[in-house]
Amino acid sequence: MNYWLMKSEPDTFSIDDLKRKKREAWDGVRNYQARNFMRDGMRVGDGVLFYHSNCAEPGIAGLAEVASDAYPDPSQFDPKSQYFDPGSSRDNPRWMLVDVKFVKKLKRTITLDELKNHSAVAGMTLLRKGNRLSVMPVEAGDWKYILGLE
Repeated sequence: MNYWLMKSEPDTFSIDDLKRKKREAWDGVRNYQARNFMRDGMRVGDGVLFYHSNCAEPGIAGLAEVASDAYPDPSQFDPKSQYFDPGSSRDNPRWMLVDVKFVKKLKRTITLDELKNHSAVAGMTLLRKGNRLSVMPVEAGDWKYILGLE
């Protein structure tokens, strides 16, 4: 089993939205490294830290699970979508996504500032200066440590 952190802006799609919907396609990823993590690394059943970004209190708000293998993101083919990519084709799709399903909302958000104060997770990709990836791997030890902070 692998572990991941997936970022979403809560005013666009929050842990509460996932709780209500139960399962959702993680669309709109337009970074090759993040796409590669979904396409090549994620497997059904992998754990996901659901992270609220670009908000008053960024941090880990809940848990989800990878619910599908990667498949082409349909928004890349839709000229009306903000995620449309005219260079992508159905025969050779450029962008992939996975479905995620709700596991639980944390009792409290584990904030980015709080994570920065824990040397046990200092090596996390999330905490590296300049990192803006929306999908990133999480080491098993970091996953366990973070869940213990709740």
